[in-house]
Amino acid sequence: MDKHIVADILNEIGFYLEWKGESPFKTRAYENGARAVESLDEDLKTLVQENRLGSVRGIGKALEQKISELVTTGHLKYYEDLKAEFPSGLFELLKIPGLGIKKVRTLYDTLGITTIGELEYACRENRLVDLPGFGEKTQQNIMKGIAHARTGADRYLLSEAGEVAYSILKKGKDCPQVQSMQIAGSLRRSRETVKDIDILASSDQPEDVMKYFVSLPDVADVTGQGETKTSVRLKEGIAMDLRVVSPEQYPYALQHFTGSREHNTRLRHLAKSMDLKMNEYGLFRGEDEERISCANEEEIYQALGMSYIPPELREDTGEIEAALEGRLPMLVESRDLQGIFHLHSRYSDGSDTLAALAEGTHRQGYHYMGISDHSRSAYYARGLKEEDVIRQQEEIDKLNAEWEDFHIFRGIESDILPDGSLDYPDGFLNRFDFVIASVHSNFRMDRSSMTNRILRVLDNPHTTILGHPTGRLLLSRDGYELEMERILEKAAEKEIVIEINANPHRLDLDWRWCKKAREMGIRLMINPDAHSISEISNTGFGTAVARKGWCEKKDILNCLGTAGMKEFLRKRKFDYNRKIL
Repeated sequence: MDKHIVADILNEIGFYLEWKGESPFKTRAYENGARAVESLDEDLKTLVQENRLGSVRGIGKALEQKISELVTTGHLKYYEDLKAEFPSGLFELLKIPGLGIKKVRTLYDTLGITTIGELEYACRENRLVDLPGFGEKTQQNIMKGIAHARTGADRYLLSEAGEVAYSILKKGKDCPQVQSMQIAGSLRRSRETVKDIDILASSDQPEDVMKYFVSLPDVADVTGQGETKTSVRLKEGIAMDLRVVSPEQYPYALQHFTGSREHNTRLRHLAKSMDLKMNEYGLFRGEDEERISCANEEEIYQALGMSYIPPELREDTGEIEAALEGRLPMLVESRDLQGIFHLHSRYSDGSDTLAALAEGTHRQGYHYMGISDHSRSAYYARGLKEEDVIRQQEEIDKLNAEWEDFHIFRGIESDILPDGSLDYPDGFLNRFDFVIASVHSNFRMDRSSMTNRILRVLDNPHTTILGHPTGRLLLSRDGYELEMERILEKAAEKEIVIEINANPHRLDLDWRWCKKAREMGIRLMINPDAHSISEISNTGFGTAVARKGWCEKKDILNCLGTAGMKEFLRKRKFDYNRKIL
């Protein structure tokens, strides 16, 4: 039983206990325990076997016993007995955005609703409009949430699909009959969510490759099998297609099956205008359809008179015109990032100490980090009171004195309050090297009010970075209603940095807006929003978004070295203080 399942069970126990009216401290203990388990860097089973689980922050003696029982036996009698007291499906209602325990209880007590299907029916019958605490707007939002749940049932985050696909790819390359193998489709294009996985292989013995593929222990069911394509469903639930072509066809097939459909259609039209024929089997010339020899994708694009188009850009958003004119960007790479901001420590809701975060960030090759725990309004995340900030900054100063080749910048993730203000006084905000301003509450303000809320915070001279700008949670919650054009215009005017939040559940700013932002001269910043050392690697997903948004090294603020970042932040503070004087 892995840590994610254990965390889900602990959260479910907390839900049932709260429903029964148990002490808030008891229910919160299970929620905190779930968060602690989810954030573990070490293997949960190893911690249990070595009797070290009790040393993890947030896990007391009672929780340690229950988690150990779960991990060692696969069952927990306490949980099973508790769950049996409630209708099945009740806990699933909490997965609908906007439904907390109070609203779920109202739905159950007044309408007897225990499943998402019953809830959808009740919404369609307008039965929620007159319920206490609901209303027409709430009913509409719940319907949107249900639609999300339906849509998300057969889609997967980039991170989830990628982890599975690369595991299969590694095993597939062990097949002796495989000459080349690569991930294709929307996953190779770094789409934020994907429906399935496409893998392409080249071999002179396709049948042997197919047999090897379907025999992998990862395969749950074979849903289709032919001479060149096999379709399966993996144990994780995601569908996967394997196509096998000859080595001569491989470059053309890789280009074709990477897509997108719109990109490929444009290429075929271009080829036709050059009296060429293009498909997944090759690029052909003349009535005899002589194949133009191309050893790789680069040579295919070259044969069409253009520079190579990286997979991330193949969405028909102007990349073909840019490639024909030789003006494609030199896309940013993960190795270009010199440091990262937006990390949370134990001072708020992170799982690691400042020193451990610094060591972990340095170990991954970065030269600096910007600590940005939650501000005081974020009480749910142990937001920092002013005395906590002072204590943290004293510790940062001590750590900086110990490091010669690494620097910690003193920052905060400050809540944007409903009126657009930040939640510390101006004089106190001046203590920080930088401020990430983020919305963490009142998501459902109308479009005009939310836009004005963010415009006001961008006018605040203390604001350095706008964090996760739309507030979206992929496959779970839409971003809040916002006039993004106006936000970007203000950011450009005030020289505010826009964050690309690399948490794979967010990937916010969306890549389409990244492209627009860079065209407007706005600096972007790839940040992991890490709450543990293991989440520092989120930056890779952020880099994929930046590349998909046409970003170059010069567009990304944290491609600056330590000295450059110090100067950037010093100048912002100098300009602010000069205006005050």
